[in-house]
Amino acid sequence: MHDSVTVHMVAPPGRIWDLVSDVTKIGRYSPETFEAQWLDGASGPAVGARFRGHVKRNGWGPTYWTTCTVLACVPEREFGFGVGPSDKPLNVWRYRLDPTGDGTDVTESFELANTAPLRVYWALLGWARGRTNRNGMQTTLERIKAEVE
Repeated sequence: MHDSVTVHMVAPPGRIWDLVSDVTKIGRYSPETFEAQWLDGASGPAVGARFRGHVKRNGWGPTYWTTCTVLACVPEREFGFGVGPSDKPLNVWRYRLDPTGDGTDVTESFELANTAPLRVYWALLGWARGRTNRNGMQTTLERIKAEVE
């Protein structure tokens, strides 16, 4: 109930960090989440900060808002957030930035919570949703790469 995609970018981690950690920019890159807003007075990434994302599932619908909480925030290294309740997120998304000789390997990943309903969902529809998530992560990272290189 997890997967990841890694794309090498010929750019320093700081330049990439500014894009992946500013949720207000997600609509430029993600094929599903077309906008996001910080909540509760937050204006940038910090552990515990909340935001809401406007999602068009599978790129065509349904469309809905979802509340997220920043779980990991290590500048130029890792940005992660949980979808749903902050104490028990249903899904955790992460961006990990690993410097290399000529740039940065950027990994986007997701991990569903290990609950009975999500295990059933994954058993029945995981093949389709997993493919959609993998394609979406690839698209997101390729769009970020096009901007930073």
